[in-house]
Amino acid sequence: MAADSERPLNEVKFLTVAEVASVMRVSKMTVYRLVHSGHLPAIRVGRSFRVPEQAVHEYLRESFVGVASA
Repeated sequence: MAADSERPLNEVKFLTVAEVASVMRVSKMTVYRLVHSGHLPAIRVGRSFRVPEQAVHEYLRESFVGVASA
């Protein structure tokens, strides 16, 4: 999330847990697990979490598993 930490907060787009789940095509519970385990950075707004959009893209990029050709 280095790029987001250098950007002004008014330029950072935050996603809800439901939006992150939709982008990643996983359940909201999976997103909560990623947030609570520290794998996906988030901020708390009241009782809900907001995840920087760039952090989602970085997580997916880092988690990408290439298929080795035989």
